[in-house]
Amino acid sequence: MPEPAATDPFEQAKTLFFDGLACFGARRFADAEQHFLASLALVPGRLTTLVNLAATRLALSRPQEALAAADQVLAVEPENRDAWIHRASALGDLGRHEEALAGFEKLLALDGALGEGWLRHGQTLQSLNRHDEALVSYERALAIDPKLARAWSNLGGILREARRLDEAAHAYEQAIAHGGNAELNGYYLASIRGRNTPTTAPKRYVQPLFDEYAGEFDEHLVQVLHYRAHKVLVGHLQGLNVRRFRSALDLGCGTGLCGPLVKPLAERLAGVDLSDRMLDKARALGLYERLVHADITDYLNTTDERFDLVLAADVFIYIGDLAPVFAAVHRVMESAGVFCFSAELTSSESHDFELLPSLRYAQSERYVRELAARHGFEVARLLREPVREDQRQSIDGMFVYLTRR
Repeated sequence: MPEPAATDPFEQAKTLFFDGLACFGARRFADAEQHFLASLALVPGRLTTLVNLAATRLALSRPQEALAAADQVLAVEPENRDAWIHRASALGDLGRHEEALAGFEKLLALDGALGEGWLRHGQTLQSLNRHDEALVSYERALAIDPKLARAWSNLGGILREARRLDEAAHAYEQAIAHGGNAELNGYYLASIRGRNTPTTAPKRYVQPLFDEYAGEFDEHLVQVLHYRAHKVLVGHLQGLNVRRFRSALDLGCGTGLCGPLVKPLAERLAGVDLSDRMLDKARALGLYERLVHADITDYLNTTDERFDLVLAADVFIYIGDLAPVFAAVHRVMESAGVFCFSAELTSSESHDFELLPSLRYAQSERYVRELAARHGFEVARLLREPVREDQRQSIDGMFVYLTRR
């Protein structure tokens, strides 16, 4: 039989398909999508191409389009395992977690020996706050494939929150041993072991956490955790009998909880935060003249702006070593300016800072006073009051007000 001509549409489609696979493997997802679409234009409805198109659109963070591609496959081949995993993943990305769970359960009914399927099933249960069931799913995933680092890490998180700390530490150690992110899992492990503590939380932990949390942040923080640090911090600021501020900076501004409280005290209000989605919420308030997506220390060290009020409500729970922040705040602060913040308290004054099993940092009063003196600040006021609740337990904190010498 003669070889097909180079212009044969099927052969062209096959070449485009394999080119798409190569692009996907190289993480060139936009190029992969174009190759798959070109292949489908020549041979419409080819299932393997549609499956890979769904995976590519998930990688491009376009879950609605990924869902459409997966549904095309399932309309023809209802038991296609890859299509089910992509469909359920797309539904999860769209926040349709109950539907995603049903999708993963269909996948596992087709093949209960898929470790990755049980991992995704557990992640979906966690999104639904069904943590005990998620733990079982992770254990099943690891029984099938003990090398699933993400399952070890997620299992560790559930065990840590359940205060089963030795088991959680073992899970994080296994995650690292099997190629899981060493920085993230090392951070989690340090919160339990109290050794090799990083000086600050990894950006890869903080930014995704708050991007995902943005939609329900205010309600959960204030109503569930009874968070009040923002009100206490600004309330005592008013008690300092200071003048109206010319320019205020809200460090780690999040959704802008401090904005309505600070704006009446300042002519201009700026905010900086690592989370784009949090900043979108703050922007909608219409209170901030300027909002910046950046690490707070990086911003303080590079900005040309100057401020006579810098405040940080519940921000230093993600930073252990505050020395770089103090130095950077001093750099941007006008003379006679005020730097105020909240912080959780260490278990002992002998510690400068410590990373707690809650994954939050705490600082000692002694440490804060020493930093203030070292970086050109005077302590105008330091109060000890609870900042929030955690599992119905009040969390001790301090509210610190410094003036620039």
